[in-house]
Amino acid sequence: MNPFLRPELKRDLVLASASERRREILERLGFEFEVLATGVEENSVECDDHERFATLLAERKALRASGERPGKIVIAADTIVVCDGSRLGKPSGEVEAAAMLRLLSGRSHEVITGVAIAAPDGTRLVGAERTRVFFRALLDGEIARYVETGEPLGKAGAYAIQGYAAPFIEKIEGCYFNVVGLPVNLLFRMLATLERTSDDHPDR
Repeated sequence: MNPFLRPELKRDLVLASASERRREILERLGFEFEVLATGVEENSVECDDHERFATLLAERKALRASGERPGKIVIAADTIVVCDGSRLGKPSGEVEAAAMLRLLSGRSHEVITGVAIAAPDGTRLVGAERTRVFFRALLDGEIARYVETGEPLGKAGAYAIQGYAAPFIEKIEGCYFNVVGLPVNLLFRMLATLERTSDDHPDR
């Protein structure tokens, strides 16, 4: 069990996400949790502000999961990639994945993850993390071979920094785990806030 949080904040949690990457991060941090995919889709939110878009999606996931598991603390997150002002979600197929990678090639982009926590006492916390990622220039053959692996599908921006796309990354500015899909530092700060809120209202 992780030594930095009270036991009740590390067990009987719900992760409102089907992301294997988020599940793996929480497991490595010593959390005990149930995975509950909510079915909330990106097209359910209309918002031009990229950070607000990510946090709204995360919040909707958290609230829906909280309605199904009212006695548990719910953690939800949503990650988007923004390049040249364009929001890149998960590619619809190989053609769109290749197009996204060509857009990212040789330039920087921003990864934004919205995180939301819903507690049984009604407490709601929302935050966001931003990381800048720099891609080297990619050859057409590299893009084609990467797309053939199937890894870009189901990934915001059509790549996994912890996977086969690692050699594409020249550098990052900010939280690495944010690019993977769950900003650990932000999550722990939010959980620490939840601890303080619980301490301030012991009878809730």
